[in-house]
Amino acid sequence: MATISPNVSFFFLLSLLLASSPSLSQDPIGYGYQLHSLHSHASGGLFTAQLQLIRNTTIYGPDIQKLNLTASFETKDRLRVRIIDAERPRWEIPAEIIPRQIQACLYGEEIKTDNNLSTATSDLFVTITSTSPFGFSVARRSTGEVLFSTSGHSLVFKDRYLEISSYLPDKKANLYGLGEHNKPSFRLVPGDTLTLWNSDTPSMFTDFNLYGSHPFYMDVRTPEGMAHGVLLLNSNGMDVIYEENLITYKAIGGVFDFYFFAGPSPVEVIDQYTALIGRPAPMPYWSFGFHQCRYGYKNVSDLENVVAGYADAGIPLSVLWTDIDYMDDFKDFTLDPVNFPPDKMKSFVDYLHSHGQKYVVIVDPGISVNSSYETYKRGLKDDIFIKWNGSNYLGVVWPGDVNFPDFVNPTASKFWSNEISIFRKTLPVDGLWIDMNEASNFITSPPLTELDTPPYRINNSGVQRPINNNTVPASSLHFGNLTEYDVHNLYGFLESRATHSALIQDTGKRPFVLSRSTFVGSGRYAAHWTGDNAATWDDLAYSIPSILSFGLFGVPMVGADICGFNGNTTEELCSRWIQLGAFYPFSRDHSEKRSTRQELYLWRPVAQSAKKALGLRYKLLPYYYTLMYQAHKLGTPIARPLFFSFPEDPNTYGINKQFMVGDRVLVSPVLEQGKTTVEAYFPRGRWFNLFDHNDTVEVSPGNQVTLEAPQDTINVHVRGGSILVTQKTESISLGEQREYELLVVLNEEGTATGEVFLDDGEVVEMAGELSEWIRVNFTSKVDGKTVSLNSEVVNGKFGTEKMFVKKVVFLGLRPDSKAGVAPVFVLHQLKSGGKIVRGSGSYSVQGKFGVAVVDDLPQPIGEDFELLVKIYQ
Repeated sequence: MATISPNVSFFFLLSLLLASSPSLSQDPIGYGYQLHSLHSHASGGLFTAQLQLIRNTTIYGPDIQKLNLTASFETKDRLRVRIIDAERPRWEIPAEIIPRQIQACLYGEEIKTDNNLSTATSDLFVTITSTSPFGFSVARRSTGEVLFSTSGHSLVFKDRYLEISSYLPDKKANLYGLGEHNKPSFRLVPGDTLTLWNSDTPSMFTDFNLYGSHPFYMDVRTPEGMAHGVLLLNSNGMDVIYEENLITYKAIGGVFDFYFFAGPSPVEVIDQYTALIGRPAPMPYWSFGFHQCRYGYKNVSDLENVVAGYADAGIPLSVLWTDIDYMDDFKDFTLDPVNFPPDKMKSFVDYLHSHGQKYVVIVDPGISVNSSYETYKRGLKDDIFIKWNGSNYLGVVWPGDVNFPDFVNPTASKFWSNEISIFRKTLPVDGLWIDMNEASNFITSPPLTELDTPPYRINNSGVQRPINNNTVPASSLHFGNLTEYDVHNLYGFLESRATHSALIQDTGKRPFVLSRSTFVGSGRYAAHWTGDNAATWDDLAYSIPSILSFGLFGVPMVGADICGFNGNTTEELCSRWIQLGAFYPFSRDHSEKRSTRQELYLWRPVAQSAKKALGLRYKLLPYYYTLMYQAHKLGTPIARPLFFSFPEDPNTYGINKQFMVGDRVLVSPVLEQGKTTVEAYFPRGRWFNLFDHNDTVEVSPGNQVTLEAPQDTINVHVRGGSILVTQKTESISLGEQREYELLVVLNEEGTATGEVFLDDGEVVEMAGELSEWIRVNFTSKVDGKTVSLNSEVVNGKFGTEKMFVKKVVFLGLRPDSKAGVAPVFVLHQLKSGGKIVRGSGSYSVQGKFGVAVVDDLPQPIGEDFELLVKIYQ
């Protein structure tokens, strides 16, 4: 949403006046611990160790004297190393918030020598050092390469300060993740301090901690491309300092709870990571269409004009959004009786639904303190608000004085669900946008306890801003006597969970929730956008690293505000941005009320770019939806860095200006003003331009290529060896008759594969045992003078009687057949009583390759078939 209030923006000036961390003496912060005892448990796959402090220090508070360490192989690919206070419990994220396996599971025979532990099926082993100070390391058994090692660095464990460092190999480590930050580079840059403390800091500012906290990174090692992942499951504020040969964590609470993921491919790392934190929530089919929003729509008539503007321009619009403008005095679950009256709004939403479109509104967590406001009165009665100094904490956001629901409290989730249900009876919205949930606050409350002023000051907003600034104070209390100090970074995650559950309960359909604030596991409940960016060329470019990072974090449905949120966009910038944004997983134009309007139909060149780019986007919706299925099952991102598909190619490790959609489509946008060419890197293989099949790139090995990019054009290429299922319609409903085309793109070996997943687009459980769905695998190969295409229905429980494959296009054929000679095809309909359909297609030579087209097929997509096409004379 929302623009920055004067209070929030002014903090940048105020924070410069704040004192930095206390001056330290020459004494170290801590002297570390020594190994007191080490035990291997009979159950296997489990080490426990007792650690004893070597020497006390007073910097950042007294040391904890005794620690317990547990190292356990929870799966063959996942190792957990947990270090806690041996004598008293400390804050850890409860399993009921992020469900996870606690006990070790031995996979295969235990392999143990002295201080080393592994299992027969794991490629990881852990070593506990007995030297002083104590340390531990994690390495690969297959190569001996050390992945994480604290040896030589003192562990520090105090009540409100924890520090641990790991060695990184010289010029071999390539780190990604540790967000949320807006950065020009996807690959992390040595010298960075990455602060994790959820903050309403506009994403147009680079290198600051933003709305979410994800203490996870992936390391892809040069040159072999073997990858592993590291998660520190800790919700407290922290700095992660990345140097050339060292990564250091400095947390202000909690425990050390590390998880190591063996990989060894990037795809496998994300599979293993999301298996722990939760698989991404499936998104409804309609959410992959194009969305339009603006903070500043004035009334229902304004909304109607926007919808009409898109229709008149012939630009597809699937979802319209409304920011806080629709509310009565900015109160949640209300409608402005003058500008957005309930009767007119209901009629407007009915109109959208009748035209196959959807409607989404914003909801903020702050509940207006107003004795005549029914939502507030119900919340007060249920006693579900965060407490501070003996009463409900009083903050200030858009409606003025507010209380914040405590989503740790199960009663608050029930309250939230009830309010959503009541509101949807008035206005049947299709999804909810939860904003300002860091939680953002327009005031800063004074310190109340020592929790508000921890001894170590994380680099909040780049200037060590106090953790209380413009949010709920750290000394506030949540249900179960939990402190905001510990659960602050979980607030948006918990609101996402409550909203996701509420929509399922109220609609019986797959929910769509968009959340600004996120944490580890947020992808189980919500999509994300990158927040309040700016209408600048830099922000256009930076959107790619941001989106790729959230793919690593298990949030595959992610996008940036197209054309920019803050400031005035330009015709050229907006044109180039919709070309890129059309291929974000989540594609939405959004702007701020003080900026010039930027709906895509307002400029003819922008409209032309939009129709061209979105035209391809809508053709590819079955592909995007299949990628959503893969993400839900395996965690695999929709938008991916090139090294996910080509980890053996070190040239892909530093690419920030291109990305893959899945593992088959390469997007190479123009990101600089005035440019009509783009320097794009192509990994080895054949690549066909999806706008012009004559335009091909073939490289071995990978190489940089200069591509033409006129003002209305973005370069999008499909990789040889791919079969894409495309749709001819711009409809976002799967419950109607439709025609599909198969684009078969042969590689150098003359083969290609692909798959498609289909259901009704809204069933709650995607690919569940009780759900109706279909998945079809496709294979193609050239054998002599014939090219074949085979389909295999893996699951066929979804009614696809009205869904037909009507056309097949083969690209990448040898150009040695005579152009104009019609190829002969034979279609074996294997599930239609063995019917055989014969006919002729067309053949042409386009560029370096032959192209064969078979049209007007009567083939249901839900039935196995074999298509044989005799090409060569």
